[in-house]
Amino acid sequence: MTIEIAVENIKCGGCANSIRNQLLKLEGVEQVEVDIERGVVSLEPVQSASIEPLREQAAASLLALGYPQVGSVEGLRATGAKAKSFVSCAVGKITDKH
Repeated sequence: MTIEIAVENIKCGGCANSIRNQLLKLEGVEQVEVDIERGVVSLEPVQSASIEPLREQAAASLLALGYPQVGSVEGLRATGAKAKSFVSCAVGKITDKH
């Protein structure tokens, strides 16, 4: 079962790379896809993973990177999150070149 999370602030491939790298570190995540145009992050959990706890962990990781979930309180106060997302974006661009 795919988990989809709509988030704020995804702008480019650097953002997508940072998101992918961070979420693949979560236990129970097998694959991560980022749709930049739609602002949607899709997680493919391993079969034994519990879906709701994994969704919550992923949303928290995305928030820490500066990509709050659309419609969340943090998403509504996204000014601070935008600054974090710019840093995350830059890091993603750097790691994409290696």
